[in-house]
Amino acid sequence: MKASGGHHRFSPTAALLFGLIVTLVTVMIYSWYIIGQVSSLQALQADLIDRNRMASTQLLRIQADLNRLALVMRDMLESAGPLASWQDQFDRIRTDLDDALRREEQVSVVARSREQTEALDRAVSRVWETAGHVFEQARIGRVEDARAAIRGPLQTRVAELGSAVGGLLIQNNETEARAAQQTQDIYRRVQRQVYWFLSATLFAIAATSLYLIHSNERLFARLAELAGERRELARTLITTRESTLREIARELHDEFGQRLTAMGAMLRRVEQKAPPGSDLKADLREVGDIAQAALENVRSLSQTLHPSVLDEIGLDSAIEWYLSTTGKQLGIPCAYARSGTPVPVDPTVAIHVYRVLQEAMNNLARHSSATSARVSLTFEPGALQLDVADNGHGMMSEGRPGLGLVAMRERADLVGGSIQFLQPGEGGTLVRLRVPLPPAAAAAARVPA
Repeated sequence: MKASGGHHRFSPTAALLFGLIVTLVTVMIYSWYIIGQVSSLQALQADLIDRNRMASTQLLRIQADLNRLALVMRDMLESAGPLASWQDQFDRIRTDLDDALRREEQVSVVARSREQTEALDRAVSRVWETAGHVFEQARIGRVEDARAAIRGPLQTRVAELGSAVGGLLIQNNETEARAAQQTQDIYRRVQRQVYWFLSATLFAIAATSLYLIHSNERLFARLAELAGERRELARTLITTRESTLREIARELHDEFGQRLTAMGAMLRRVEQKAPPGSDLKADLREVGDIAQAALENVRSLSQTLHPSVLDEIGLDSAIEWYLSTTGKQLGIPCAYARSGTPVPVDPTVAIHVYRVLQEAMNNLARHSSATSARVSLTFEPGALQLDVADNGHGMMSEGRPGLGLVAMRERADLVGGSIQFLQPGEGGTLVRLRVPLPPAAAAAARVPA
């Protein structure tokens, strides 16, 4: 798609939107990945580490029961009392040991083989079978055989069970170490992914920013080019308009004005030749008055189209003359004040300042409902300032600026000046035009009046 002048219309919106979509999708995928890794880590901690710790606690409990059992066996061998009296302690230890074994089996995460499970069960059964044999021998009075069974088979069975439990504890510790290692691996993997994601994100941000900067440069360059073309077009149009109006004003003043002047002179000569008191003399006088009125209208229109007074009496006097005539036409008193040292103003600059004054007064009359106006022209070192103020509700109150305000901005831009549309605290509107003066005029403005 092409714009006027053959330039391609360029907009980075599509590319930036695509980049935004890619970034959002990447963030969503990465967030999903991080959530999955965190969930996996939580599951690992819940299913392995926590259960393994509980299993280790039960194995330590089993070892404590076996140590208590060993102490009881030692006391039985050293005691002179009946061995059957130790039956209750053995039963309490057996109850606690069976409960610890049951709990350890429920929370254990160690993948035991069937042979390991059967070996552990056999070791437990042998301990209690041997213990039962010891107490049976003690009850029938075979105390020495019972003591011999404690020293021999029972201690051996307890030692075998302790070895089996120690092996399980070692396996649990190894499993816990592997779980900790897996946790560290997950942390390192997530950390690496975070670094990669941050790098990719920073790269995407940098690429998008560079692309946006490049796009903005192209857009601003195009806007500057269009602004230059607009200014050149406005300058050409305004210059052409002023030149056309100047020619029309000259034709009206020179051609039609001279013809009307000649017509008036001819009518006066014919009137003098007419008989006194005749109707012809009265008719000629009436026609002469009409010709004079038409001549005045032509001169007024000529001044409106192109104020020749600018070339004849200068900007300051032309503004004073314009306000004196316009105030009467609009019915609005116009106060005029000048400050600073008047200097010759370039005709091109003067006509634009004069046109801004005309447009401001027209807007004042049409839109502000003002009852009075104040105009001031200030000659400053290096600048010329024109202020047009009113006491109405403001020409900007209608919202959207009209073509008159746009034309005033264009004229201010053409002479390298600036224009402001202000609303003073006391109400109304203040149009302020500032135009730079050339060095020669600026130097003349510094000379005291």
